Amino acid sequence: MSPSEIDNFRLSMGGGAESALAIAIAIMMFAVALSLRLEHFRFFKQQPAIYLAGVIGQIIGLPLLTIGLCFILKPIPSVALGMILVACCPGGSVSNILALFGRANTALSVSLTATSSLFAAFLTPVSILFWSSLYPPTNNLLTEINLNIVSFLMQTLIILALPLIAGMLLAKFRPTAAEKLQKPMATLGAALLAGIIIMACWKFTPVYITLGLGLVGIVILHNLLAFLLGNIFARLARADIPSRRAITLEVGIQNSGLGIVILLTQLEGLGGAGAIAGAWGAWHIIGGTALVAFYRWSDRHV
Repeated sequence: MSPSEIDNFRLSMGGGAESALAIAIAIMMFAVALSLRLEHFRFFKQQPAIYLAGVIGQIIGLPLLTIGLCFILKPIPSVALGMILVACCPGGSVSNILALFGRANTALSVSLTATSSLFAAFLTPVSILFWSSLYPPTNNLLTEINLNIVSFLMQTLIILALPLIAGMLLAKFRPTAAEKLQKPMATLGAALLAGIIIMACWKFTPVYITLGLGLVGIVILHNLLAFLLGNIFARLARADIPSRRAITLEVGIQNSGLGIVILLTQLEGLGGAGAIAGAWGAWHIIGGTALVAFYRWSDRHV
């Protein structure tokens, strides 16, 4: 497979598999909603500047950075779409775990994850279309695959928003039941997420072989710049060190599993985009763990 063929590569999972993927992401969104509590958003009142720095850095800053990176690197269109797709996804729960081990402000980390997850149900599909339209090669690619924008928005909103709303309603009116369901649903969601990433990496092996180290380099650079962007936003908000670490990790850790599901169920499994999303899902854990190790090392040498 040559690089020029990658944009034309389509991974079709079949109707049954695509339905299973949609169910998987619905379970993940439902599990997230079960854990949402009003206290998760208290930073909006207590430290609005720091809270907004994290929210804006992730929802606006990272996609904007990604568009700029696409103009500089000029990757093939499907790879650029994958970069934009990942940048538009919400933060993942992995950031909360890394924040804990990295001695960051875990309460702020959880707050930002909850916020981005809540927004994701309504903003992610719109963001993907908006930011993709600003980069001509990805805009042309979406035109070539005859993407039905209305259908894309409606189907994605149903997959994301309905389970989120259902989980929030259950948590509000049946808190005991929600508490009992949250852990098993979260565990199931995490297992499904890991399975989706592994499956994507395996299925897109031909693309990895063709793009090789170039794709890995793009993912690493993109992720490093995302961490740096989070740190810059936190410094602009004059956040303390634990909060700075939380925002840095939150902007750099994205729910690429969601991106893969959207790609496979709504965007025809485009080759380069799937490869980027799968590689990001593996790499951001490595990059985040390295950052946590640096944080702990710096604490010992202050």
